Amino acid sequence: MDGGTGRSRYVDLLRAGAIVLVVLGHWLITALVRAPDGTLAAPELMVAVPWTQWLTLGFQIMPVFFLAGGYAAAGSWNRCRAEGGTAAGWIRGRALRLLLPTAAYLVPTLGGLAIAGACGADPALLGMIGWALAMQFWFLPVYLAISVLTPWLAALHRRWGLGSVAALAAAGAAVGLLVTEVDADRAYRVGLLNYLLVWAVAYQLGFAWRAGGVVARPVFGAALAVGGAAGYAALVGFGPFPVSLVLVSGEEVSNTDPPSLAMLAWLLAQCGLCLLLAPYAERALNARRGPGRLIAPLGRASMSLYLWHMVPVLAAGAAFYLTDLAPEPEAGSAAWWAWRPAWVLVLAVLLVALLAALRPVDGLLLRLAVRIRAQARTAGAGRAAVLLAGLAAVGWALARWAVQGLARSGSPDWRVLLAFAAGAVLVGGAAGPRTRSPAAAAAERTAGQPVEQGS
Repeated sequence: MDGGTGRSRYVDLLRAGAIVLVVLGHWLITALVRAPDGTLAAPELMVAVPWTQWLTLGFQIMPVFFLAGGYAAAGSWNRCRAEGGTAAGWIRGRALRLLLPTAAYLVPTLGGLAIAGACGADPALLGMIGWALAMQFWFLPVYLAISVLTPWLAALHRRWGLGSVAALAAAGAAVGLLVTEVDADRAYRVGLLNYLLVWAVAYQLGFAWRAGGVVARPVFGAALAVGGAAGYAALVGFGPFPVSLVLVSGEEVSNTDPPSLAMLAWLLAQCGLCLLLAPYAERALNARRGPGRLIAPLGRASMSLYLWHMVPVLAAGAAFYLTDLAPEPEAGSAAWWAWRPAWVLVLAVLLVALLAALRPVDGLLLRLAVRIRAQARTAGAGRAAVLLAGLAAVGWALARWAVQGLARSGSPDWRVLLAFAAGAVLVGGAAGPRTRSPAAAAAERTAGQPVEQGS
């Protein structure tokens, strides 16, 4: 722990590192090809070069983010309860930390797509751009829903301890088994439950980790890592599950849409490895100040990093592929891989420049979050109903964008945007009487934590 703030540097590292790996993974597999008619196409690398599906074992790192998120949320919710806060007020604050940067991302992206469509741009091209700009959105409604359930997940942990993790894992496994036994249409509908159950396993494990006990012992992490890895190997080797831990076109069974038994097993393996390394990594991070100085800026920028990281891909594609400046070796060839470091470096430079330009916006969002009292008390059944309606609206909108992209037919779906905007207004307006807790006062004084995080 950081003695000055009570934060765990290792947990901060896990969250920031998970986002960085997701970004690098997306950049690494992006294959752009200029078609004979001059347009850009994006062939699916993991279909063209099947062995690259093995790379997802390292780059599908979201279990780590949910684990760290559960650990951080446990501390935040415990402090809120100790200060007399309400569940609705806490949920509102967490939702705003997610929704404010997302809204700031949507304004220019949807606006740009609408302007391009009005100027006569190819609808198919705009659809592809809209999909690329929203490919990361699947995470947002899932994390929002699990955050909303935090007070009840915390109560489940207090009642059952580590048994609550086992119960969620058993429920997720049962849904996963059921999905493999029913027809495809019904399987998908039933499997949607696993977007909550499977990812909540890692989140709930974060609660148990925060509480200490057996979960904090390296032997527990080692057992979980070995058991999860063995389960994944068995399910892939002898079961119907593919190697890839991201969606690949043409697969009859997916590990992520919805999360499968194999994904659950690998989630346990990743979380176990994090728990195994925790005491050693924490000591190393606390012994040296240098790594902490790198982790903090990454943590502050992690939401912006996650939301905006495909914009440099589109910019570089237009600048280097539409102008024939970039070489175009066959995807997956030795020459193609040799160019990957240069490609990633260009994208990194562009993203750093973009994030620097966005710093005033991030600061404005932080001040806005403080001003509207993200952790204010939300009291009364009426305000709770308003909050619930707002959360339902924004959750539906984010899920729609995750499925269809930001411009499926070549232009933004304004009904989805209206639902998001109305929901965000309802969430922001669901505050009760203004109260000044010690935590809120500290937030106003420091204003130094990332808008979407906080332990």
